[in-house]
Amino acid sequence: MTQATLPPSIGILVTGATGKMGREVVRLALETDGFELVGAVDHHHVGESVNQALGLALDAGRDVIISDSLESVLKQSKPDVGVDFTNPEAVMPNVREMIEYGCRPVIGTSGFNDDTLDELAQLLNEKQLGGMLVPNFAVGAVLMMMFAEKAAQYFEHAEIIEYHHNQKLDAPSGTATHTLNKMAAARQGFNPSRVTETETLTGSRGGKHESGLNVHSVRLPGLIAHQEVLLSDAGQMLTVRHDSWNRAGFMPGVALAVRHAMKSTGLTVGLDAIL
Repeated sequence: MTQATLPPSIGILVTGATGKMGREVVRLALETDGFELVGAVDHHHVGESVNQALGLALDAGRDVIISDSLESVLKQSKPDVGVDFTNPEAVMPNVREMIEYGCRPVIGTSGFNDDTLDELAQLLNEKQLGGMLVPNFAVGAVLMMMFAEKAAQYFEHAEIIEYHHNQKLDAPSGTATHTLNKMAAARQGFNPSRVTETETLTGSRGGKHESGLNVHSVRLPGLIAHQEVLLSDAGQMLTVRHDSWNRAGFMPGVALAVRHAMKSTGLTVGLDAIL
């Protein structure tokens, strides 16, 4: 992975620009020194300006028209970085198109598997571009995962409980998956069986990873993004928890990822790799 210096201004494209996270990224691009919003793509509010769609108060020179054609925005605006908060079905087609036009992807959309990760890494390397795939942009959540990985070396029993709003499409969350992968790498085998368990209601014990870790996904309105890792041994329990109460808390992490994508070559997964 190579490093380069940042340009005076980074042109940012936001896909999913009128969604809950996309709106925050638009504001980040408009309000951060060294960032410039150059494109906004969404299937809603097409033809409207971000002023109209998001209720902002921008001067005419800073306003951007929302388009439903990623290709046309890439051709006309030539963004440096594209931040994608869409959905698992749209993300890879979006990212392929971004990379083809020399735009570095910063991806907050979940739904990646090993095959798509390998493809993404290969595409970036072929074009000598940087890109980031980030399961969770909250710096506190990244620290939670790092602490859980460290604690996993000392506790044989552990379970992960993640809580999200009830419009989230995938379970477990990308954060929970990233956490269990890090913990599984730190210890060979969790939760050795003491008894033969019987689930009288299928799924009561959550999803079981090959490492033995159980993961429980809660989906309720009013939640944003929350996770706790419970680690225990005889006579003691350690709880590592992080709560995101609004989406503005993710934006410092998005800014870090945008800058890193501009300076690096190849795929970087997770903010923990750059903190």
